[in-house]
Parts: sequence; structure tokens; C-alpha cells
Amino acid sequence: MARAAGGNGDDGLTVPERLLAVATRLFAERGYDRTSVQEIVEAAGVTKGALYHYFGSKDDLLHEIYARLLRLQQERLDHIASLDEPVESRLRQAAADVIVTSIENTDDAAIFFRSMHLLAPEKQKEVRAERRRYHERFRALIEEGQASGVFTSETSAGLVVDYHFGAVHHLSSWYRPEGRLTKEQVAEQLADLLLRVLRP
Repeated sequence: MARAAGGNGDDGLTVPERLLAVATRLFAERGYDRTSVQEIVEAAGVTKGALYHYFGSKDDLLHEIYARLLRLQQERLDHIASLDEPVESRLRQAAADVIVTSIENTDDAAIFFRSMHLLAPEKQKEVRAERRRYHERFRALIEEGQASGVFTSETSAGLVVDYHFGAVHHLSSWYRPEGRLTKEQVAEQLADLLLRVLRP
């Protein structure tokens, strides 16, 4: 039986959390464009009214799947960047953290990168602005190190950011939990590569 909007279900999740969990699973299994709103609400055990109460459209569900990952990563980067530690240490932590959090949320990232082009143009614009804010804070760490002479200025900070996030955005296509390297080992090795590029 479908549940009304609000409250926690037997799984301990609120209705919005359950809708996001179900939508993430179905989008990963079937694809965003091949999953209907009806299938989502039936699998979540809620009414369409409940879905539209929390999310105005299927578009909004897709946007929130990725936005919650971006919010998590932004909060963690803001914390790391503000630590009273040498800039090389902060950049290493930030570079490793975005790898670990991306691997921990592989479905969210994979779904979004496969389906972003299906979002309404204004939502695509919102996401790009959110990602740009993250990249700018990350780049500011590199520029801080370059200004103080800790990092080489011969390589553009923007190019280094693109280099690192190119690896981040492709994680879902090759990383496997049962593989030889743990997510932490992958994060450390990619952070090492980033710092190697920046060392004078």
C-alpha cells in the first residue's frame, strides 16, 4: 500500500530519502530516460502526489541525486581548505577526498554524467554553476601554493584542475570495489600524481 507524504517508513528513511534511493537504483539499472515516474512511486511505496510534493518532476530527482553529492564534496572541501595546515597537505587531502567520495557515490555520479544532457537547460546551468564553484575552490588551493613558491607556476592551475577532475569523472567507468586497489589506495595514488605535477 502506498504511504502518504511525510514521516519515516519501515526502512527508517523519510519519503524524500526513499524516493531518491529508489530513483538512484532504477536509473542505474534501467537508465533515466527508460524509468517512469509510475515505476519510481510503486517501487518506493508512495503516491505520485508524495513525489510531486517533494520533487516537482523526474528532472528534479535527477538533479538532486547529483546535487547531494556536490553538496557533500563542497562541504568537505571548504573544511579541508580552511584547516591550519601547509597548503600541500590541504591539497593532498582535497585531491584524495574527492576521489573517495566519488567512489562511495559511484551510482550517483555515473547516472548523472550519463543523463545530464536530458535535464532542462536551466537545471543544466545550475549544475554547471555548482560544479564551477567547487573547481574554483580547489583551484584556489593550487594558486595559493603557486603564489608561495611551494608549487611550480609553470603549469596552469586551471589545467591541473582539469587533469585531476578528468580522472574523477571517469572513475565509474573502471573502478571496481573487488579490484586490486581499495578506494583509499586509488585516492592516494591519484593525489600523488597531482602533487607530482605541481612540484618545482
